[in-house]
Amino acid sequence: MKREVKKVVLAYSGGLDTSVILKWLQDEYKCEVVTFTADIGQGEEVEPARVKALSLGIKPENIFIEDLKEEFVKDYVFPMFRANAIYEGEYLLGTSIARPLIAKRQVEIAHLTGADGVSHGATGKGNDQVRFEMGYLSKDSTLTIIAPWREWDLNSREKLLTYAETHGIQIEKKGKKSPYSTDANLLHISYEGGILEDPNAEPEDSMWLWTTRPEDAPETPEYIEIGYKNGNPISLNGQELSPATMLATLNKLAGKHGIGRVDIVENRFVGMKSRGCYETPGGTIMLKAHRAIESITLDREEAHLKDELMPKYAKLIYNGFWFAPEREMLQAAIDKTQENVKGTVKVKLYKGNVTVVGRSSECSLFNPEYCTFEEDAVYDQKDAAGFIKLNALRFIIEGKARKNKNPL
Repeated sequence: MKREVKKVVLAYSGGLDTSVILKWLQDEYKCEVVTFTADIGQGEEVEPARVKALSLGIKPENIFIEDLKEEFVKDYVFPMFRANAIYEGEYLLGTSIARPLIAKRQVEIAHLTGADGVSHGATGKGNDQVRFEMGYLSKDSTLTIIAPWREWDLNSREKLLTYAETHGIQIEKKGKKSPYSTDANLLHISYEGGILEDPNAEPEDSMWLWTTRPEDAPETPEYIEIGYKNGNPISLNGQELSPATMLATLNKLAGKHGIGRVDIVENRFVGMKSRGCYETPGGTIMLKAHRAIESITLDREEAHLKDELMPKYAKLIYNGFWFAPEREMLQAAIDKTQENVKGTVKVKLYKGNVTVVGRSSECSLFNPEYCTFEEDAVYDQKDAAGFIKLNALRFIIEGKARKNKNPL
C-alpha cells in the first residue's frame, strides 16, 4: 500500500529513466515533484535537465541544478584517498563515493522545499539503492523513500520507451546507443552490461572513453610533481590547484598516457557478483602518489595499522555506510595520521603505468645516517643479535619442549 506523499525530491538526470520516473511519480503518487540535478563532473551538460523538467510540468522554483564538484572532491574523494581506500584490491570506489553527497543534498532540498519524500532511479538489483537510502535515513528517517524500480513493472528499456512515448516524454536521440550502462563523475566512469555480462569477454577498445589505449599512448614518458599537505594533493608542478581542478587535471594527464583502466568482477552488497570496467585516471595517480608520500612520513606501525583498517573502511563506503559512526571513527583515526603527510612526490607516466621516481618531505622519517649501506656512526650492528634472539625466544622455548616430549 502506497503512503501518501505530497511532495517528493527526485534525483534527476534528465535521461530516459529519471524522466519516466518523474512522470510516474506524478501519476502514481499524485504528488508535486522537485527535481535535483547534481553536477559532480559527469562531463555532460546539466542545464538541459532544467528544460526537460519544465516540459514535464515542474515549477521553476522546484528545479534545483547545483555544481557540487569542489565539495565532492574536497569532502568525499580526498578523505577516501587519505585512507588509500580500494575495494577488493582494484576498485577505487568512484560510484560509491558520489552517492552519499547526492543523498545528503536531496534531504537538504526536501527541508528547503517542505517535501515529505525523496526518490532515486537505482534498480532493485544494485548497490546504489542501498547507498542512496542509507544516506536518506541517516539524515532524516521521517521522509518517505520511493524506489520506482522496486514498485513498477517497467523493467526493460523497451517498456520505458513505450511509457515515454505514451506520455509525451521527449527522449533525445544521441546517435547510436552505447551497449553499456555507464555512470560518470569527476573521479571515474563505469561500464556494465552488454558483452561485459560475460566475464570472459574482452571489451572493445571503443568502449573506453577517458583513456588512450596504452599501446597508442605517447612514446615519451611524462614526469609530474605533486605537492601534499595533510595527506591531500594541493599542487601540481608547483602550481596550487583547487581539489576539483587538481582531479580534473590529473584525469587529463593520466588519460593521455592510458592510465586508470580496470576490468573486475566484484561482490555486490546485495549478494550477487557483477562484472564491471572502470576508468579512474586521476585517482590512479593520486593513490600511488599518496602511498609514496606516506612511505617517508608515517611511522611503521602507524602505516601498517592504516593498511589493516583500509579494507574495512573501503567496504563501508562500497556498502553505503559513509555516514555511519564507525566510518567517521575510522576517518578521525586516519586523519590524525595525516598531520605530517606533507611534501612532494615525483611520478613518471608512461603507457598505462604510474611509477614513483622520487619523494621528499620536511617531515621525512627516512634517515640516511641509519639506513646507509656505507659505514655509519649511529648504529651498532651487534645490537641486532639480541633483538633477533628475543624475537625468537618463543620458538626456542617451543623447540626445546617438543624435543623433550618427543626424544629421538
